[in-house]
Amino acid sequence: MTAPTYPALQLNLKEEKRLKAGHLWVYSNEVNTGATPLKSFTAGEIVCVLDAYGKAMGMATISPNALLCARLLTRDVRVIDTDFFIKRLKTALALRTQLFEQPHYRWVHGEGDFLPGLIIDRFGDDIVVQTNTAGMDNLKDDIVAAIIKLVNPSSITLRNDGRGRELEGLTSEVVVVYGTAPEQLGLSENGVTFHAPALDGQKTGWFYDHRLMRERLKHYVQGKRVLDVFAYLGSFGVQAAAFGAKEVVCVDVSPLSAQWVARNAALNGVQDVVSSITGDAFEVMEQLLSDGKKFDVVIVDPPAFIPKAKDMAKGQAAYQKLNALAIRLTQTGGMVFSGSCSMNLARNDLLTTVQKAARANDRMVQLIEETHQAQDHPVHPAIKETQYLKGMVFRVLMGD
Repeated sequence: MTAPTYPALQLNLKEEKRLKAGHLWVYSNEVNTGATPLKSFTAGEIVCVLDAYGKAMGMATISPNALLCARLLTRDVRVIDTDFFIKRLKTALALRTQLFEQPHYRWVHGEGDFLPGLIIDRFGDDIVVQTNTAGMDNLKDDIVAAIIKLVNPSSITLRNDGRGRELEGLTSEVVVVYGTAPEQLGLSENGVTFHAPALDGQKTGWFYDHRLMRERLKHYVQGKRVLDVFAYLGSFGVQAAAFGAKEVVCVDVSPLSAQWVARNAALNGVQDVVSSITGDAFEVMEQLLSDGKKFDVVIVDPPAFIPKAKDMAKGQAAYQKLNALAIRLTQTGGMVFSGSCSMNLARNDLLTTVQKAARANDRMVQLIEETHQAQDHPVHPAIKETQYLKGMVFRVLMGD
């Protein structure tokens, strides 16, 4: 194929090694700025990455003002167009249709599906897209066209209101670009039915990544009292009720959470089992302790307490405090489901944090099982940042 006339981005000597090993990122200090000055590029344009000798490494999108200045889309030298996205999205779709009976899943998981900066979640015939880099934002028309070609959706919504877009100099927007978005998105997970906000929920409206951890609830909650902290739409709590819990209390700081939890509980006929408390998670848990409350299963799945490496100390302290409260609220012999979506918190660090929380409160814990992000969130082996989710199930015992 004739090389397309894209501008070149040339690397310094020996800086191609990471790309050759499979990585997709180029940092600004790896670029030969004498040959290809970063200031000569426009944010979001397509470039052909060259090694120091001028050999093509592939096509990338560029963010010239960022430390992470380029993201590789393909190792071929080719046009990046609708046909390119049809091929990539079709490959990603084949995995999901093999794994899931219903079309409710993350269709594209950024670098994990070799499409850095792109997230696509599927709610049946309704598709929610996030373009989180200037490059993907520039390509959104091709992405939308590819989606229409492959699945003939009822609606496509761009949920481009994440904080990461600011780093790329992108504006925040939520816009329906195809069809008519429903009032609420419908999905089924582990045999339990949910509705999620179509235009104003968190991220794309739902968090498919903890599907595996939520499935494990069925082995622990039958006839039990359950506390679900950071409940959002009740993804854990409502599933616990559907799996046979006798009482579920959901906690979230947003008043809208209680409304959605009630709606999803009613959707599954477990409204008499599920209740909500609105308030700060730490304050509510402290109050429950003061009131002498105990639960058989406590679930703590917070937002990322360590969004950046510099937040490590503060974040670990928050995880330890949260898990200490969870452990203290758990009956002897009960279970704590502890989750973390902080990429910067390693698996062993979470384990150590929970152990410290237990010993500080004269408890012992046993790690019973672990889960990770679901199969629709594939990990890129060369990019550790794509393996971010941890889920651990602990048994709590007295410290004698």
